[in-house]
Amino acid sequence: MKSTLQISVIISTYNQPEWLHKVLMGYRQQTYPHFEVVVADDGSGEATRELISRHQKESPFAIRHIWHEDNGFRKTAILNKATADARHPYLLFTDGDCIPRADFLETHAQFAEPGYFLSGGYCKLPMPLSEVISEEDIQTQQCFDPAWLQARGLKGSSQLRKLGASPRWGAFWDVVTPTKASFNGCNTSVWKADVLAVNGADERMEYGGEDRELGERLFNYGIKSKQIRHRAILLHLDHARGYRTKESLERNRAIRKETRRGRSVWTPYGIKQAKA
Repeated sequence: MKSTLQISVIISTYNQPEWLHKVLMGYRQQTYPHFEVVVADDGSGEATRELISRHQKESPFAIRHIWHEDNGFRKTAILNKATADARHPYLLFTDGDCIPRADFLETHAQFAEPGYFLSGGYCKLPMPLSEVISEEDIQTQQCFDPAWLQARGLKGSSQLRKLGASPRWGAFWDVVTPTKASFNGCNTSVWKADVLAVNGADERMEYGGEDRELGERLFNYGIKSKQIRHRAILLHLDHARGYRTKESLERNRAIRKETRRGRSVWTPYGIKQAKA
């Protein structure tokens, strides 16, 4: 893909200003300059608003804050608002607890291709390590150094392999990995026109596979996926998941089952909804 591809980075967040600050610092280090950031805020308080305002003044790229009132877990609804508001033809969906490596956007731009979405990966950090990462660590990129992380308690060969893979080895691991190239909300890029064609996220869905369901409708629409989990790298900061409930997981599984069974492309509960 051409190096001038314009990207709208859609970052979901909810009341995690300390983590969001680290994430936005990560986007300041990007080697690829052709992007904007759209913060999709599911009802955060004043601390998040003030943080975003500060970054809007200091960052070299445009940042817009899309917010709605806190009324429970409504991530899909705020993502749809952010998607509709995005100003560029290519979207990258990620979360406000995922710090991007400096080559993150350049990698997505390199492999973007009509008819595909890209499925990236992440390195999940424990809470003590999530807390210790500083602005300086992000600016120097030493927080992405496998040896630096391992010395501070990171375990797991697959985690360290992602971070340490060269472009050639990253491509190899992306071919042989048994993990499917699915649509995941923390590291997926896609053409805005394709998301609009399936009407965005299903707003009935709460936590648990809500991103996968959108990907399944994209598959039904004829879009394919490409694996870049060992090349487009994020550090996933730890956090509690108080919004995870048995009821929401069961409801989401039922919706996904119906999407697959019916080969659904369009959801009536998405960006465009029939007026009551």
